[in-house]
Amino acid sequence: MASSFDQFQKRRLISSYFSVILIIFIVLTLLGALGLFVINTEKISGYVKENIPLTVYFKREANDSVVTAFGKQLKDAPYIKDYNFVTKEDAAEKNKDILGDFETLIDNPLFDSYDIHLKSAYVQSDSIKNIDVEFRSNPMVADVSYDAVVVEMANENIKKISYWILIITGGLTFVAMLLINSSLRLSIYSHRFTIKTMQMVGATKSFIRRPFIWRGIKLGLIGALLAIAALLWLVNYVDEKLPFLNIWKDWVPTAIVMGGVLGFGIIIAAISTFFATQRFLNLRTDDLY
Repeated sequence: MASSFDQFQKRRLISSYFSVILIIFIVLTLLGALGLFVINTEKISGYVKENIPLTVYFKREANDSVVTAFGKQLKDAPYIKDYNFVTKEDAAEKNKDILGDFETLIDNPLFDSYDIHLKSAYVQSDSIKNIDVEFRSNPMVADVSYDAVVVEMANENIKKISYWILIITGGLTFVAMLLINSSLRLSIYSHRFTIKTMQMVGATKSFIRRPFIWRGIKLGLIGALLAIAALLWLVNYVDEKLPFLNIWKDWVPTAIVMGGVLGFGIIIAAISTFFATQRFLNLRTDDLY
């Protein structure tokens, strides 16, 4: 009978520890995933901005030397990410399905042009207007075209997303602390009589707390390591699907997030265990029931 009861208690204890580790793992994985998203927000926003095209059209009288000189100007400009020269013949071929065949026309009505992508830092309304003015100062430039509405919307939406990410991160961190604290508290609850018995035979509070805190740290460490393993898989998956993020190439921010997950798991487990144990140490014997 005693053996069966001991086995039951042991299974119950293992189940309690498993529940704590599972909660820590889930919470830290979510928190770490959000952290990874936060540190890559700038890259994502930069990618979106740098894919907004700006096109410079040349007048028909612009010769090859004018076009070549403009290309050198773009190459030396600090705000250019990349550019591509498109002849009017190439433009006609690309738009053949929409505009029809120009072979029957006397002259191709399209213009030679440069398709340009700016660096993300310059995809701002004021910066693009200044670049627009600079390009138009060239007498051989017929027009400069870009979607100002898209630029404005991109910047506004990125600001909104960053704002809400900060709020969600703060809220999730608070919820994570509550969940981990509650799970560890329930785990220690089953030992409340042991804690009170040790206290009654003269054990000091620090002596009683020490093994519980160490166990809490171990549970937090296991949960954090499992969360880091899941996050590493997530990083590898995202890096394959979105290579422009270069997550592994720029590995330092990712390592900081992983270290934060590990540290947060250990620290919150230790603090939660301390206060949970302290609570039962301060209870009267009658209040244990």
